[in-house]
Amino acid sequence: MNLVVLGTDIETPVLKNLARHSGARAIEQIDASAFRLVDAQRRDGVAELCDAAGVDFAFVPAGRRLTDFGLFVTDMDSTLIDIECIDEIADQCGKKDQVAEITEAAMRGEIDFRESLTRRVALLEGLEASALDTVYRERLRLNPGARELISALKAAGIVTVLVSGGFTYFTERLKAELGFDHAYANTLERADGKLTGRVCGPVVDAQAKADHLIRIRNQLDLSAERVMAAGDGANDLPMFRAAGFGVAYKAKPVLRAHADCSLNHSGLDAVLKLFA
Repeated sequence: MNLVVLGTDIETPVLKNLARHSGARAIEQIDASAFRLVDAQRRDGVAELCDAAGVDFAFVPAGRRLTDFGLFVTDMDSTLIDIECIDEIADQCGKKDQVAEITEAAMRGEIDFRESLTRRVALLEGLEASALDTVYRERLRLNPGARELISALKAAGIVTVLVSGGFTYFTERLKAELGFDHAYANTLERADGKLTGRVCGPVVDAQAKADHLIRIRNQLDLSAERVMAAGDGANDLPMFRAAGFGVAYKAKPVLRAHADCSLNHSGLDAVLKLFA
């Protein structure tokens, strides 16, 4: 196992300290912002040392290549993009604080996702559906490195999937913009040009996200080791468990504890530096 350290200004003492702590036998430079600690051991304290130094890290099996993967599945809100769409929709009717509080509790794993979704969407009842377009045009931004990551994955022949507990209004547009092969999310019900405060169709919750991953993985006849998943919250845990490599992007502690790669300071395209 190798420990890859990522950061814009990684100091030599930091690398040496991590090498000693993890029992690595050598330090190799990948590029100006990435180093590989060879034959490192997973040990408690690595995450804390990296956090203190302001760098990111990942444990990667020696010799693993990007082309070893056949499927990449990512969450949308606060992972691929820099907002929680439902919070910004709620801001259009003055209820952002109420909705954001429920969103945060759900991402920390304190509230069941289905319950949180029902409660949050109910607060949107009566809002003009045009508010969705306002959020997409004026507030939604890709997280750093997102476009570069998806482009590189597609160039490597990896199937890309966007799966979200958010809404199809946004996932379908991002699918078209970035070229995802598949996209799945919840559908907000509308009537007379307004949101009804309900979702229609099957709910995409934590288990549904994992189910989509597993179904496509099986269709492609891939082992779990050939699947990479990315997310930021508790509702991405089942998806991480069904994948061979988990990328936690500015994630809640509950997800970081199960991640192979934690990115808190780097862009999403730093994932590309992990593999030979």
